Amino acid sequence: MDDWRARLTAALARDTGPSSDYDLNPATAPRDPRLRGAGVLVPVCLETSALILTKRASHLSQHPGQIAFPGGKIDDTDVDATDAALREAEEEIGLPRDAVEVVGTLPEHQTVTGYAMTPILGLVTRRFEEVPEPGEVAEVFRVPLDFVTDPARFAIESRDWRKQTRYYFTVPYGPYYIWGATARILRGLAGRLAP
Repeated sequence: MDDWRARLTAALARDTGPSSDYDLNPATAPRDPRLRGAGVLVPVCLETSALILTKRASHLSQHPGQIAFPGGKIDDTDVDATDAALREAEEEIGLPRDAVEVVGTLPEHQTVTGYAMTPILGLVTRRFEEVPEPGEVAEVFRVPLDFVTDPARFAIESRDWRKQTRYYFTVPYGPYYIWGATARILRGLAGRLAP
């Protein structure tokens, strides 16, 4: 438990550069993107040495059925990205703010869908009842940290999107196809944790 705390804290001090959906597709990056701010929580449960992720509801207009961190856009009532991430995590999965120890932030991640996401690394300090918000979340699940922080588990795949071939990171886990921005942020974390 303390080993993961120390490793994650040390990882935040390592610079691995910026993060974006354009890392593997530099020719498609917009010259002057207009991005909306968002905060996502990267919730690490030290007790089980696992990362908590969500499967988005299938009826959503953006990213239906995809694997994601709890989080969302920064509202006018939010102080900053951390406040947004903690608020959204409580709304989406029932994770109380007072059950999260914020360790720091990972590099901002620019998405192809127009967001500047700030990943907030948080340690879940106590047990809580996972309650998926049915309007947004189909499922809450956990992935072992050893699995999702191993750079060898990641692959680069591609698909056609908007008449272009786009490349992206994946790190499938059982029935969960973790890809896109979520996988890119996790790949960045894995790189920071690598010896």
